[in-house]
Amino acid sequence: MGERFVMKCGGSTLAALPDSFFSDLKRLQERGDCPVIVHGGGPAISATLDRLGIESEFVDGLRKTSEEVLDVVEMVLAGRINKEIVRRIQRAGARALGLSGTDGMLIRTKPAAQADKIGFVGEVTHVDAQLIDGIVNLGYIPVIAPIGIGEEGQRYNINADTAAGAVASHLGASRLIVVTDVPGILKKIGSETVVLPEVTVSEMEAMIASGDIYGGMIPKVRAAAQSILGNVREVVIVNGAEPEVLSRVLGGEAIGTRILRG
Repeated sequence: MGERFVMKCGGSTLAALPDSFFSDLKRLQERGDCPVIVHGGGPAISATLDRLGIESEFVDGLRKTSEEVLDVVEMVLAGRINKEIVRRIQRAGARALGLSGTDGMLIRTKPAAQADKIGFVGEVTHVDAQLIDGIVNLGYIPVIAPIGIGEEGQRYNINADTAAGAVASHLGASRLIVVTDVPGILKKIGSETVVLPEVTVSEMEAMIASGDIYGGMIPKVRAAAQSILGNVREVVIVNGAEPEVLSRVLGGEAIGTRILRG
């Protein structure tokens, strides 16, 4: 068996990816690698909430989630986007199976800190790695929507980056590849904006404190930090539009930003 890795991708990023990205994913599966996908879908959720006239706000980069908002989150993530990804993978000739973290109690959660401010946002307590392994062993690529389930049966919205980090850590995956629409972690040096080839966890926290990393990038890099401190050897943030980006990362090419334990 080849390498097992977790790939996180936002719904809007996936929608914009070329067909060649999914062909690359198929080749990796055919050669024996075991990809596991965790996806988001923030822009699609926001657009649907707007159409329905439901107010939504963000607190420290996380969507404040009421039961009304949670209904939309689950509908968009576990329904529309999850199945769009499955269809694109299957169109490329690979096999995929879509599910959410509530299916089989795949991702167990508890209320996140500051629940009084952010509502039904979950913190991952356990991921059923055996269930994911079973899907992989049947020859399918698992495609996971980040909706968790609490012990009392309550659904929770999980930040997709946080969910991907937890899945990677519980699986003992060697890598977490975060596929975005930017080439990596960017920093302004003088008049130029450059991609940082490598950063440590402590350097990331310093950049958050200084404002160099802000908004939606904060949970992204913090999830990477949580993974690298767990079982994951390497976290890489890359631009999904790069040709054969997954194969290149797995092949050891220096592309994007590598997150190091430091």
